[in-house]
Formats: sequence, C-alpha cells, structure tokens
Amino acid sequence: MRQRLRSSILALARHRGPHSSICPSDAARAVGGETWRDLMPDARELARELATAGDVAITQRGSVLDPGAAWSGPIRITLPSA
Repeated sequence: MRQRLRSSILALARHRGPHSSICPSDAARAVGGETWRDLMPDARELARELATAGDVAITQRGSVLDPGAAWSGPIRITLPSA
C-alpha cells in the first residue's frame, strides 16, 4: 500500500506540474477510496521522505518546509524548483 501511495504522490505531482501542487489527501483518496483518511499519516510521512530525497517539495502557506524539521498543519506537495 505504501508503494502505491508513494507512486500516486509522484504521479499526481508530475501531472500538476511545477507551478501547481497537490494535497496529501489527493494521493490518499486515489489509493484508499472510501478509507482514504486511514492513509493520511502515511501520505504525510511519504511526502516527507520524498522531500528528503529531493523528489518533491513540501510547502505550507507558500513557503517551502524543511523535511527534516518538525511541522504540522495543512501542507501541499509540489515538484521541486529546478
């Protein structure tokens, strides 16, 4: 399930392109259907892992977050700036 969720995050972010973003719930809904809420902790954790690897960037209120720092609240996932 985690691999499907990881793939979904990357595919959705790539589909939206570098000037748009997705919410972790977009990937959770795509993979989990009616039980998508159960996948939210994993979606956020995988977003952090992907950001650490440089595959995506995590933003909050338009600012890029450090994937190694503590953060909470709504986040967005986007492709990293070139």
